[in-house]
Amino acid sequence: MKTKINFVLILLALILLFNAFYIIDERQQVIITQFGKPVGDANKTAGLHFKIPIIQKVHYFDERILEWDGEAKQIPTSDKRYIWIDTFSRWQIIDPLEFYETTRYESSAHSRLDDIISGITRDVISSNKLLEIVRSSNREMTFTSEYSDSKLEDVIKDKIINGRQAISDSIFASSEIQIAEYGIKLIDVRIKRLNYNQEVQGKVFERMISERNKIAAKYLSEGEGDSSEISGKMQRELDQIQSEAYQTAQEIKGKADAKAINIYANAYKRDPDFYEFIKTLETYEKTIDNKNTIIMTTDSDYYKFLKKMQ
Repeated sequence: MKTKINFVLILLALILLFNAFYIIDERQQVIITQFGKPVGDANKTAGLHFKIPIIQKVHYFDERILEWDGEAKQIPTSDKRYIWIDTFSRWQIIDPLEFYETTRYESSAHSRLDDIISGITRDVISSNKLLEIVRSSNREMTFTSEYSDSKLEDVIKDKIINGRQAISDSIFASSEIQIAEYGIKLIDVRIKRLNYNQEVQGKVFERMISERNKIAAKYLSEGEGDSSEISGKMQRELDQIQSEAYQTAQEIKGKADAKAINIYANAYKRDPDFYEFIKTLETYEKTIDNKNTIIMTTDSDYYKFLKKMQ
């Protein structure tokens, strides 16, 4: 029985001993509460630390920079353009004691960030025009000839007063003051994305498609014109080449015919009878075959060389 009691006492002593120490790493900061109330200041020193076992409780908080990503919300601009705004921010717990007393958990901090940043974003966006939110400066923009008939160039000529960067800075400045009450340091707030609502978005896409189709038709028209011009030029060059080739061929053929006639004439002069015989044989070759029948008198000149052979 005494052994069991000793074992229980040793076990309780070990539990109390292990419960008396806690570890803080480089990413954490700690506050100690006793019966639910904070005791002392926050502890940010990494290492092994001591607390009163059972009575005191350790609460860990992240010391790193944390992120908050809000939900996209539909907000009207001052020129009555309904758009979806999606924002994000980076924040850090710099006063764990105040954070514990006002918020306690990161999930609760996200709710506070959502309420504050979203509310201020709505106020700032609704007091500025859409162009102010889209553009950040009044730099000159050049347009190609394809946009010469587009109304986009006239819209871009409008000058902005604040710009997107200044609007983001305004949201950050107003939010930073309110969020500081919770022991939180707001590091940055930015507009991640903006877009039209579904109804307006469809009309914008239709206009974009119409403009691109118009530009495509212009390119097709110019291409067809260039194609016709190239085809016409090619045909003219082809006709000229064929004409010159035909002329050259006729000249060569004429010279050849003249030379042949001259040869025939010289041959006729040397032996008229032989020339007559050769030409008659050529006539036989062209006119007599197995399919034709010739009927003529025996005194015909056409038949005279055959009679001599007989």
